Formats: sequence, C-alpha cells, structure tokens
Amino acid sequence: MITRRTSLIVTLGFTLLLLALWRVDASPHRVWEGLGKLGWLVVLMLPPSPGGALPDLLRALAETLAMAFLGTLLAALVALPLAFLGAGTVVANAWARFTIRRGFDGLRAIDSLVWALIFVSAVGMGPFAGILALALPDIGTLAKTFSEALEATERRQVEGVRGAGASRLLVIRYGLLPQALPVMLSQVLYVFESNTRSATILGVVGAGGIGLALSDRIRINNWDEAAFILLMVLATVALIDGASRWLRLRLIRA
Repeated sequence: MITRRTSLIVTLGFTLLLLALWRVDASPHRVWEGLGKLGWLVVLMLPPSPGGALPDLLRALAETLAMAFLGTLLAALVALPLAFLGAGTVVANAWARFTIRRGFDGLRAIDSLVWALIFVSAVGMGPFAGILALALPDIGTLAKTFSEALEATERRQVEGVRGAGASRLLVIRYGLLPQALPVMLSQVLYVFESNTRSATILGVVGAGGIGLALSDRIRINNWDEAAFILLMVLATVALIDGASRWLRLRLIRA
C-alpha cells in the first residue's frame, strides 16, 4: 500500500525531474531532431573501416593499455604504504586517521579527465600526462580500499603473531598482509580494467593513446574509422574485463 509520505516523495521527484528537463531544454522537438542526426551518424559509421591505418591504431591501442597498466601500478605502489596510515588496526590515533582519509577523499574527488587537462598543461601532451592523470585519483581510491581491507582482518591471527613475540613490522607482515592481500589485489585488478576505459577518454584531451586517434577521426568526420576504433576499444575492454574477473574470483576464493 502506497503511503502518503511515499506519494509525496514520488511527486516531488517527478517535479524536480521536469524542472531539470526544462533547464536543459530537453524539448520533444530537440530530442527527435537529435535522434535523427544520431541515426545519420550511425549510417556513416557503416561499414567500420581502419582506413589503411591499422598498424598505427594497434600501436595507439597498445599505448593506451600501457597507460592504464603503469597508472594502476604507480597508484598501487604509492597507495600501499598510505593505506597503513589510514587503517585503524595500524594507527590508533583517530584524528590522524581522519586527516589522512580526508586526504584520500581529496584525491578521489577530482576526476582523471580534470587531472589530464592539468598534467597536459604541466608536462605536455603524451602518455606521461595520461599515466599521472590516472594514478593520482587512483591513489586515493586504492589507499581507501586497502585501509578498509586491513581493518577487516581477523584480530585473532594478528594477536597470535604478536603473542609469539614478533615486532610491529612482523605483525603487519605476517598478521595483516596475508589476510588483506587477496582483497587488495582484487581491487588493483578492478582499477586496471576501469583505467583501460578511462585512458581512452584521456587521449581526447591530448594525453596520448587510442583516444587521440578517435578524436582526430571525429573532428574530420571520418565516422567509419571512428566506428572501427570504438570496436577495437570495446573488444579490448571486454577481454580485459573477462580476464580480470577470472583473476579476481580466484584471488578472493584463495
């Protein structure tokens, strides 16, 4: 049975949706006209064609994968020591943990695309800017998830290592890390497959990779080549998603 409160919430939500559509000028005429143009673009995309540039496109795709991998690797290496500072099982001071975790949130709050625009201006166009743009927000994401994995460890195993006379460093090494490591590696794999998609977008703003080639084709209206590049990206992401999911399941079960 629908209560009065639920009805009020639904009405309010519907009203806010109508106001939002009015603000963005989503009139039926504009939507219909946009669908017509989209259909025209789809026709121009058929059949997809590499346009005689398949070797260059494969090199650009490899560059995108390298950006995603190196960005993820850099983020994981930096996030691991930071995660210990944000974990309650390692740092007992609540204010210190609060400050450190807010730093993680600050890194995650800015999207990779914004960081790419900043780094392209700072270090110039190319994959190096893309690697930095991927790594920086991922440091915050991985440090947060790593610290949560450390806090979710079983206390009895930690106390057992400590009771054997181990130092604080050995307690972390043999008590905390073996329990949290499968979850940490699973998170790294997930971030890598996400970065494969993000790296494509970063190329559009000059951070190198296949996204730059896609942006060029769209700019000069070579829609058949743009469709071929999109299919390459979709196939690559699908393969990485499948392999990453298989590895994550094996790590979690282990």
